[in-house]
Amino acid sequence: MKALLPLVLLLTACAARPVAPDPMPEAELPPLPQAEPGAIYNDGIALDWFADTRARDVGDVLTVLLVEQTQAQTSSATTTGKTSSATLTGPNVFGRPVTRGGVEILSGSLGGDRSFEGGGDSTQSNRLTGALSVRVIERDSRGLLRVAGRKQLALNRGDEMLELSGWVRPEDINPDNTVRSDRVASAQVKYAGRGALGDANAQGWLSRFFNSPFFPF
Repeated sequence: MKALLPLVLLLTACAARPVAPDPMPEAELPPLPQAEPGAIYNDGIALDWFADTRARDVGDVLTVLLVEQTQAQTSSATTTGKTSSATLTGPNVFGRPVTRGGVEILSGSLGGDRSFEGGGDSTQSNRLTGALSVRVIERDSRGLLRVAGRKQLALNRGDEMLELSGWVRPEDINPDNTVRSDRVASAQVKYAGRGALGDANAQGWLSRFFNSPFFPF
C-alpha cells in the first residue's frame, strides 16, 4: 500500500501537467531598406490610397471566419435465426418396433432453435464559430497563400487556444479581407482548453484504463 501511493501521485501529476503547444510557422520577411540620411521619402514605407487592401503578400494579415460544422450519424441492425430438427425412426423386429413398457425405445428426435438480435446507433455533431486573424507565411508559384495563426485566451478558470493553418486562394478573399474557413484548403483547425474546466471534463487515468481496449473484462 505504501508503494502504491507514490505511483498514484506520480501518475496524477503527469496527467495534470499542461502540454506546450507546437511552434507555429513564421513568415520570412526581407529586411526593410534603410532610408538615406536627410531624405524624407523612405522606399520601404508607403501608403496606398487606392490599392486593394486584401492580403496578397508574405507577412500580410488575413481574418478567417470560422463556420465549421460537422454532423455524422450511423446505425446498424442485425437479426439472425436458425431452426433445425431431426427424427430417428427405430427398426422393426419381426414386423414390430422394439418397445419397453409400451414405449418405443429405438426411435427419437432432435430439435434446436437459435436466434440473435443486435443493433447500434451513433450520432456526433460539432460546431465552431468565431474569427481568427492569421498571417500569410508563404506564396507559391500559382499565387496560393499559405496562412497560419494562433489565438490564446487566458481566462479565470483555464486557457483556451485556437490554431488554424492551410492554403487560401486570393479569389476567395472578401473585399473586407476576410475568408470563410470552409474555403481554406488542407485546413488544420485545433481548438483545446486546459485548466480547471478542462480537467473537470476529462477522464482520470484510472477511468481511461477501464475504458481502454487493454482492460480484458
